[in-house]
Amino acid sequence: MTLHPITPAPAEWDQFVGAHPRAHLLQTSAWGDLKAAFGWEALRVALQDDAGHIAAGVQILLRRLPFHLGTLAYAPYGPLVDWDDSAQVTALLDAAGDAAKHRRAALLKIEPGYHVQTDFTRYGFRLSPQTVQPPRTYVLDLSGDEETILARMNQGTRRNIRKSAKYEVEVREGTRDDVASFNALLHETGSRDEFGVHAPEYYARAYDLFVPRGEAALFLASYAGQDLAGVMVFALGGSAWYLYGASSDRERQRMASYGVQWAGIRWAKAKGAVRYDMVGVPDADPEQLEAQFETRSDGLWGVYRFKRGWGGDVIRSVGAWDRVYNPLIYAAYRLAVRQTE
Repeated sequence: MTLHPITPAPAEWDQFVGAHPRAHLLQTSAWGDLKAAFGWEALRVALQDDAGHIAAGVQILLRRLPFHLGTLAYAPYGPLVDWDDSAQVTALLDAAGDAAKHRRAALLKIEPGYHVQTDFTRYGFRLSPQTVQPPRTYVLDLSGDEETILARMNQGTRRNIRKSAKYEVEVREGTRDDVASFNALLHETGSRDEFGVHAPEYYARAYDLFVPRGEAALFLASYAGQDLAGVMVFALGGSAWYLYGASSDRERQRMASYGVQWAGIRWAKAKGAVRYDMVGVPDADPEQLEAQFETRSDGLWGVYRFKRGWGGDVIRSVGAWDRVYNPLIYAAYRLAVRQTE
C-alpha cells in the first residue's frame, strides 16, 4: 500500500482524529484554531492511502523562537500513528519534518502521550529537557454505572459531593453568557493559588470552538445567586479531560468544587467517555505522592490532594522528545531551558 503526504481539510482531519485509538483533544482542528488565535500557527500533515483514507497524521503547532532564531514546531499528544509500523512512522515524520523546516523550524518537539512502546531514538529523537504538558496525570475509570464510579472514590470525596447538594449548592450547565463569571473565578483562583491563567478571551474562544460542537461543557456551581466554582470539561472519542477549573474563597464549607466536578464527570459519562483525565499531578512516583501530599502545596501538589480522592490512577507519559533540524539553535534553546529551571 502506497501512502501519500497530504494537507487534510479540517473536517476530514477531525473525522480521522475522532476515530483514532489515540484520539486526543489537542490534535483536533479546533484546538489548532484556539492556539492560532493566541500566537501559534497550526499545521496538519497526513498520510493518505490508495483508497483516499487517512492512515496517519499529526497536527503541529508552530511558534517563533526569541531573537529571530527560527521556529519551534510542537506536536501535543501526537503524532497519531501506528508506532509498531516503522515504515509508516518514518514516512509521516519525514513529511512533517519537510513541512516544519519549510517554516524555519529549528526542532520538532513531540509529546506522544501515554502507553507508547517504541524507541524514539531510532527516528532521530532525543529526550527533551522540557515538557509542555504535565508528564504525570490522574485518570478516572468511568466504566459501570454512577454508583460504581462513586464507589471507587474515597469516603471524603463522596461525602463532599453529598454536602454540596445538602448545603443548597445549585449546579447548572453554563451558557456563553456565563463565561464572564467563570473568568472571574479563574482570576480569583489564580491570585489565591499563585498560578497563571490565560486571558479572558482565551476561555471565551475555547467555549465558542468546542461547546457548539458538543465536545465541551461549562458547569457552574452557585449558592444564593453567587457562583462559587466552575469547570470546563472536554470530550472526544472515549476520553474526557478536565482542563480548566476554578473556585471562590466564599462559602467553601458548601463544597461547591465537588458538586461541579461531579457534574462534569456525569456529563463525560453521558458523552460516552470511559476515561476522565484530570490533567496534571506532580511528576513523582505514587509512593512519594502519597507520602508528601499533606505537607506540600507547591506547583501541582496543591491540586493533587483534591484529585486523588476521585478514585483514579496516576499514569505517566513517555515525556517530550526533540528531533533537531538546527543544532546551533537547539544548543541555545537547551541553555535557555536550563536557565529557567
